[in-house]
Amino acid sequence: MTQPQTGQRMPVQPAPASTPAQPPGSTAGQVPTGGAPASRGAVAIAADRLRSAATTEPGRLRIMGAVLAALVVVFGTVTAFEITDRAEAADDVVSRSQPLSADAASVYRSLADADTAASSGFLAGSGAEPAGVRERYEKDIAVASRLLIKAATHTDGTSESGRQIATLNEQLPLYTGRVETARAYNRQGLPLGGAYLRFANEQMSKVLLPAAQKLYDAESARLDRDDEDARFWPVLSVSLGLLALGALAWTQHRLYRRTNRVFNQGLLAATAAATVVLLWLAVGHSVARAQLNEAREHGQRSLKVLNDARINSLKARANENLTLVARGAVLTDDGKRDKYESEYGAGMVKLNDGLSRAKSLADDSEGRDPVEAATTSVAQWQDRHRAASTTDKSGDYDGALAKVIGAKDSTGESFDRVDAALAKALAHEQDEFTSAARDGRDALSGLPLGAAALGALGAAGAVIGINRRLSEYR
Repeated sequence: MTQPQTGQRMPVQPAPASTPAQPPGSTAGQVPTGGAPASRGAVAIAADRLRSAATTEPGRLRIMGAVLAALVVVFGTVTAFEITDRAEAADDVVSRSQPLSADAASVYRSLADADTAASSGFLAGSGAEPAGVRERYEKDIAVASRLLIKAATHTDGTSESGRQIATLNEQLPLYTGRVETARAYNRQGLPLGGAYLRFANEQMSKVLLPAAQKLYDAESARLDRDDEDARFWPVLSVSLGLLALGALAWTQHRLYRRTNRVFNQGLLAATAAATVVLLWLAVGHSVARAQLNEAREHGQRSLKVLNDARINSLKARANENLTLVARGAVLTDDGKRDKYESEYGAGMVKLNDGLSRAKSLADDSEGRDPVEAATTSVAQWQDRHRAASTTDKSGDYDGALAKVIGAKDSTGESFDRVDAALAKALAHEQDEFTSAARDGRDALSGLPLGAAALGALGAAGAVIGINRRLSEYR
């Protein structure tokens, strides 16, 4: 080996550049990006592509086509769902809530009439009870029992209606048992029968009828809720329809300015489909709402007033009979007046007020004539009652009894005329309500399916119309 000579310098070799440490998982030649993730999210990528597409006319057309198709489809879908909800509520008004409300009113009326028949039969004396009176009482009890069973099958037991039905089912057998006990004592000529009958009447007036009233109120409230749901405007559907039409109009105006082509068949088809749905929606729901309003104003309100009037007439008749049964033994809380005579007078005031309201609500002669007939019979009833009361106070009990329950020229005859006239008026108003409510429900039929189909057709038209313009760039 050759040794360097003394004083001779050796050349210095440059040191190799140090290689920076690579992060784990990286390869040579890759430069870190300051901690940014190696891949971006799908949303960010889609946004980048959308921004990129929006810089070219074909891209903008594709975006407009997608937005238009989505708007029209959403409009049709939302309309279908909202109108289905309104149609179901309208159907509930016709087939569930209103019939249940009417049944609840019939339960009240049947119970009140049964109490009236029981007191009328008792007044007939210790002999055989008139067959017609007995038959009327048994029919009323049977109707009330049947309607309670029907209501229970359509009602949640934990609801207010369910609780009142349970009370009625529990208390009704107790009431009928006391009436039968009163009859048994009366047939034997024992005065204890009158006490049992008053006890039964007290149970009817303080337990059964209040429970029936609460049941009627609960079912009427459910009817009101269903009616409100059916009449509520489909605001979201209308807003989406106007938005879709505005977007379609703006798109066609833009295409016209850029291409000078007046018509685009696909977009015109989409506009026509959206317009048909919006008009169908507006007209159909307006007609349904108008008919349901008609049912409410001239049917439901009249039914409530007439039912109240009929119930007041039944209460007045029962109190009139009990005036003779008690013979002054039961006084008002202040001890100054006969309780049943006082309640009879209050009931007749309510009856006259109800008939006056019913007459103002009647919108045709078929509804007005029975109310006027009932008003005339009520006036006759009051005149005959005053005559019977005068006879009773003079000491002629049998004469007073004949004027109250006699077959001719009695208050009972007048009461029967009032009841028959109110029944006729109720039947007419019920028919009017049902007819108007059905027309309201039927005005919405076909709209959900039609909206969905036309929405799909409009979306297809929008896509086809935009694709026609896109084909010009290929």
